[in-house]
Amino acid sequence: MPNSSSVSEFLLLAFADTRKLQLLHFALFLGIYLGALLGNGVILTAIACDHRLHTPMYFFLFNLSLIDLGTITTTVPKAMANTLWDTRAISYSGCAAQFFFFLFFISAEVSLLTIMAYDRYIAICKPLQYGTIMDSRTCVNMAAAAWGSAFLYAVLHTANTFSLPLCQGNVVDQFFCEIPQILKLSCSDAYQREVGLLVYLPVLSDSQTTWKQGACLSVYLNKGKNPAVTCLP
Repeated sequence: MPNSSSVSEFLLLAFADTRKLQLLHFALFLGIYLGALLGNGVILTAIACDHRLHTPMYFFLFNLSLIDLGTITTTVPKAMANTLWDTRAISYSGCAAQFFFFLFFISAEVSLLTIMAYDRYIAICKPLQYGTIMDSRTCVNMAAAAWGSAFLYAVLHTANTFSLPLCQGNVVDQFFCEIPQILKLSCSDAYQREVGLLVYLPVLSDSQTTWKQGACLSVYLNKGKNPAVTCLP
């Protein structure tokens, strides 16, 4: 029975069998990738060069654009290369790296969006205290916390997933390496611990968002105002 030590590469999902469709998919992904590079590049350049945009909201938007660039660069270039060269293979280490960076950027994005929601809550519900609460040091610390927690989250999942024995072949039913597809190849009941870890981030994010909405609601109810008018969810 093969295990993870005997798996040297994985086979990713092929988009098409004919050469014309493969080239069409390559052109489509190339257009999407270049569009993402251009759009996020413009945002990054504008925020970096215009001092009027050096505010908390645009600081977090700058980080969000970096995350978007990282996420699409983790998955799309490999899919384009495989389509262009008519192959499905990705090395074991390459799959682990793709797995890690995809989780890293996705979890960082979830954390950063939660921070951005909190930033807007402060700006809308506590405008007079906004400058004091969301100062530059606080913004840097919050962004660093998002990146740091995402790194630890990705390390935890990657180490846990790739420590499982694999005995269901090496065919990944997706065009990049992700948790559900790798778990399908596992022959151990230990996958349950990975599923448990997987639900941690969404639960944490939902609890933070719920706290923000509840706090916003209580502020306006105490003032006798309609929370739906000003304080957005």
